[in-house]
Formats: sequence, C-alpha cells, structure tokens
Amino acid sequence: MTIYINNYSIVSPLGYGVSETRKNLFSGVSPGMIKTEQYSPGRSLSLGLVRDQLPDLSLTPIKHRSRNNQLLLAVFQGLEDNFYSLSSHVDKSRIAIVIGSSTSGISGEEEAFPYLMANNKFPKSFDLSQRLFCSPANFLADRLGITGIVHGISTACTSSSKAIISGARLLKSGMVDLVIVGGVDTLCKFTVAGFTAIESVSADRCNPLSLNRSGINIGEGGALFLMSRQPGNISLSGWGESSDGYHISAPDPSGLGAALAVNDALKMSARRVDQVEYINLHGTATRHNDAMESQLINKLGFECPVSSTKPLTGHTLGAAGAIETAISCLALEGDGRLPPHLWDQAQDPELPKLNIAAQLESAPKVVMTNNFAFGGNNTSLILESV
Repeated sequence: MTIYINNYSIVSPLGYGVSETRKNLFSGVSPGMIKTEQYSPGRSLSLGLVRDQLPDLSLTPIKHRSRNNQLLLAVFQGLEDNFYSLSSHVDKSRIAIVIGSSTSGISGEEEAFPYLMANNKFPKSFDLSQRLFCSPANFLADRLGITGIVHGISTACTSSSKAIISGARLLKSGMVDLVIVGGVDTLCKFTVAGFTAIESVSADRCNPLSLNRSGINIGEGGALFLMSRQPGNISLSGWGESSDGYHISAPDPSGLGAALAVNDALKMSARRVDQVEYINLHGTATRHNDAMESQLINKLGFECPVSSTKPLTGHTLGAAGAIETAISCLALEGDGRLPPHLWDQAQDPELPKLNIAAQLESAPKVVMTNNFAFGGNNTSLILESV
C-alpha cells in the first residue's frame, strides 16, 4: 500500500505559504531570521520569527485562543480548498488529525502568569487547555467538525515527523481514509531560556557542520500535510523510528539509534543508500549533533548531496520534522536546485567531509529527511516523486 502526500502547506521564517517559501528557500533568503532581545531580555539572539499577521481567533472559544493555534490556522489555510475537495466524499469519522508540538500555548501562559501572581487567578483570556500538547489537534478538529482519531504528539524535535508517521500508520491500517498531519511551534521565553541554560544557543546565525559552530537558533513555524491512499505527486515510501535512550539531551555519539531509524526507512522503501539523491539533515549546529550525524551519513555510505536548512528557519523544535519534510517536498518538485546549506565553509577536521548540497541536473526523485530528538528519539522519512 502506498501513502501519498496530496497537498502541503508551510509558514515559517522562510515565508508565508508554499510559493513564498519556495522563492526564498532557493534564494537562500530568510526574512524572519533576525537578531532580537524579544525572548531573551538583555541578550540579543538570532531567532527565527514568523512576522506576518496571523488569523484572528477572538471569536473562537477561549480554550483555543493561542498564538500556536493562530499559526496552525495560517498553515491550514494554505491547503484548505484542497482539504474540502479531498474530504467531500469522506465521512468525518474517517478523517484523522495528528499534530506535533513541543511548546503549544506556553507563550500565553507566560503572559497570564503575572496576573495570576497579582490576583491569585488567571485572567479570563487564558485557559489551561491552551497549553496542552493536544491543543493544536483539538482546535483543528473542532473547527472542521472532525470526529475521527485526533491526537497530539510531543517528542521534542521529532514531534511532527512522528505525527506524519502516525498518520501514515492510520492510513495503512485502514482505520481512516484521510489524515491531516504535521506540526506547529511558536517562540516563547521559557524555551529560549531553557536552551540558553544548557548552553545550546548561538547568538549569531547557526553554522551547521562548521569548525566554528556554536549552537542552535530557535525558530517558530508550522507545516501540514494532507495524506491519503489516493494517488498524488509525492509518496511517503518509507519511515523509521528508534529510541536509544542514551542521554536526556545528547545524542548517542555512535549514532546507533539514528542508524536503526535510517535503515528501517530504507528497508520499508526498498531503496538502497545509493538511490537516495538528497538528505535534509537534522543539522542543529551543536557540537554533539553534527558530530554524530556526519559520522552516521559517512558510516552508512551516503554520497548524495546533504544540507541543513536550520540557518534559514531556525530550529523549530516540535515543528522541525514537518517543516523539513515540506522543504524536502519542494526539492522533489523543483528544477534541480537543492535546499542550500548556509555556513562559513570552515570544515571541521574531526568530522568526515560530506557532500554539501549543490544543484543537480534535474529534480531528485528520492529524498530523505532525518530528525533526532532529546532522549534519543530518532526518525527518518523517505519521500519520492511519483
């Protein structure tokens, strides 16, 4: 059974919608990557912001009013017409929604907390439901009247890639006929402070694979996919998951768990290493991730072009897997240009030299996108043009 991506949408620091994202991506331009103290008072950091005006939710129930859900709705609007077309003959109990997120509505809680301290109660504009990990999925289901399987996934940086896998499994099982899957995450002071505390953030634009890499840029954004068994232009031909449990925040330096996920994806797709034409790296620009990931690519024998797009989006945490899957779809639908790898080209002598992305003669037919999360939670997806 083949699982198809029938449509997708993306909003991120790269742009609002697929068209703007495509234009900026292949130009190596990201309007939302800026230096700001907005989320780190007293310290200027390079962050990836969505600076566009988002849809108004003032008339929705309070439990759904969060910036995260505003961003989710902005993403959904990019594929809304296609959703109604695909779902016109599908019972709403046979439609599933699976959304990954790691911050959900925490920013709203940050705004409400001073009021709580002063008045011993939350303001009327805040509801604790806003910050639940399932809030984005519940919001979209309520808005669309979906009565099928609806749930959220939160596994840090693999949240939305696991949401995509979860939706694919539901389709393979025959339990549903159409799924809306993906992820969304918005910036908040809590997250920025947390990554700053473990010394993982870079004040300047991140520099993946470089000798001079110094950490991540946190970003925000979202991407959604309509998937079904109905033929489309892109298929999700394989996926792999693993959980190596090596460390709460650091990856297993041997890459064992990550390799399990990649090999499972290859096996499911019936593809060999030499048939993969492009890999979107997790590429966080931390010392540990880039060391593990470059060793992984080298040990498994990949010689295809690779790139990390996080200098253009920031690390969008729970939305990273979905955003990078959308970027991989753009590569499949392109003209041979690959998502660029922005760095200072200072090769780290301790890392194997990878084939940094350059233009191909034509669009790739088979691409891979990998994500590796806290706790050793690993995912690998293989996408193919049909």
